[in-house]
Amino acid sequence: MAHSGSGYYSANSIPSSISQTGITMKYALLDYVRSRRFFIMLGITIMISLLLTAIVGYYQPATFVTSELAFYSSWWGSSVTFVIILSGIFFGGDAISGEFQNKTGYFSVPNPIKRSSIYIGKWLAAYIASMVILAVFTLVTVGNGMYYFGTVPYEFDVSFLFAAFYLAAVLGFTFFFSSLFKSSTISILVTAILFLFAFSLIQQLVSSLAQVEPWFILTYGAQIIGNVLTVPYPAHVITSNYGPITFTAYNVPILEGMAIIGAYFVATAILGLAIFERKEFN
Repeated sequence: MAHSGSGYYSANSIPSSISQTGITMKYALLDYVRSRRFFIMLGITIMISLLLTAIVGYYQPATFVTSELAFYSSWWGSSVTFVIILSGIFFGGDAISGEFQNKTGYFSVPNPIKRSSIYIGKWLAAYIASMVILAVFTLVTVGNGMYYFGTVPYEFDVSFLFAAFYLAAVLGFTFFFSSLFKSSTISILVTAILFLFAFSLIQQLVSSLAQVEPWFILTYGAQIIGNVLTVPYPAHVITSNYGPITFTAYNVPILEGMAIIGAYFVATAILGLAIFERKEFN
């Protein structure tokens, strides 16, 4: 008899790949929702939501209360990507590297369970846990929007779908780096630096100084989450002249943004799984 996290099974009754993925997802999700990190991430999300609620309620800033779209653009567009990135770091940063650092892979991988089932199951668990966090932030956003305006514009529904899509790409990216490194600290640190600082800096340098569209950066594609809340949709290219110097800013078109996010998700998911399949536990 062989033992796995899901119980005991014989060599003649090995679950199918789908069953293995489901079992891995179930137990990984239970680990997430019982962990301190889940409640920390939930606390951060609630704190951000309450802070925004208090600021808008007390100061009534014009950028928030002039119209429905202005409200959702200012509240949601400027904050949701931060919530998504933190969720990706919290739930995906060490999802695979922890198998190596904590030695849990020594017990799960030798059993007749596919590494792809472990990888996909953990990714699904991380996505569900992150969607719970995103749902909490969404409910507070909609609750405030309903209080001030009584309705929710359809552009917000589209923006939410874009946010869920972006979350998938962020987790694909964090899982890739989690597979690349055997140290949880390094994988978390690299993904945090890239998403919180490096991508934004590179995007600014490439667009403003080099005057080249940063189509190869994931956070550039994520602009569609906030831009869709602006009517009319922002112009693709905006130039500003300051004396002899010309600065160029780019707003990603919706289809291009979806393509960038989708490409990142597919590429990082495949690469991350391929690395995990081949990496030795030694």
